[in-house]
Amino acid sequence: MSPSVVAVNAVDQPGGAEIALLRLWDRLAARGWHTGITTPSGDGPMASSGHPHAKLDVGGLGAREGARAVGSFPRAHRLAAKWDVIYLNSTVCGRLLPALRGARTVLHVHDMVERIPRHWMHASLVLANSDAVAQRLEGLSPHVVHAPIDLDPPHAPRPWDGDHGPVVGFVGRIEARKGVMDLVHAAPGIRERVPGARVVVIGGDPYESDPAYVAAVRASGEVEHVEWVENAPGVMRHFDVLVAPSHQEPFGMVLAEAMAVGTPVVATRVGGLADVVEDGVTGALVEPGSPGAIADGVARVLASREAMGAAGVLAARRFDADAYADRVEALLKGLL
Repeated sequence: MSPSVVAVNAVDQPGGAEIALLRLWDRLAARGWHTGITTPSGDGPMASSGHPHAKLDVGGLGAREGARAVGSFPRAHRLAAKWDVIYLNSTVCGRLLPALRGARTVLHVHDMVERIPRHWMHASLVLANSDAVAQRLEGLSPHVVHAPIDLDPPHAPRPWDGDHGPVVGFVGRIEARKGVMDLVHAAPGIRERVPGARVVVIGGDPYESDPAYVAAVRASGEVEHVEWVENAPGVMRHFDVLVAPSHQEPFGMVLAEAMAVGTPVVATRVGGLADVVEDGVTGALVEPGSPGAIADGVARVLASREAMGAAGVLAARRFDADAYADRVEALLKGLL
């Protein structure tokens, strides 16, 4: 009989953690695993990803949201009776652990956590997607697995007009944590150091967490804004440098995706970003919250773009999705 694993997700619209999960689930299914997915509703890309789907609400991040997870305890318990492994794909999903005692459970931590709830100790296996994340999980013996990327994504057309000037790009959710306004404020300095440079911001805020922040980015005349695109890794081939100006970041999958297609990167020295970027080799690490440092980093990377791009292609191989599936599958089999 094929082993079975069901992933519990807190959202219907995929972010980085959910994209990573789908890359893993597709590979496990191809290897003979029976794979399932739960999300709060039956709508959205996660529900139609090709894996058997069920509804399970674990609540959001707001006040008293945990009560919704408690209401899902009976359904979670029934789920555990049907699947060999329950894969909790976020710390929010970890709220279900009290209802899953005795089941084989995986808690995948994608966040820089501030505290460790006692019920996390009941997880059979804990995964962390960077060394920086793992360092905050004292007592849980986490396995660092990083995040999976496709080394050769399909080619994609350029989603902005024209092909003039070096293109400095951002890809991701537009929110304060990502530091997008720092890149907006850095744009004049970038053009001063690199005449003719274009700064392109690709993304939006699917969770509508801070509409005013998104509106400010979109309204800025310093950058060109493009709404979210399919196949963002393929689009990054058109960047001359990718910037990740985050104030907090557990890993930074977009950096690895850019490096894989030969695009060097500038990233802030926060969280797990230093797990991905080797300063002066595959890109530049700069201090967070400093538009001037971002502009200097972009100029430094563009001056060595060819060498850094080639180094990034080699460095990105360690994040290959197939190798990632090998590592996680071995850990899952260990539970069985």
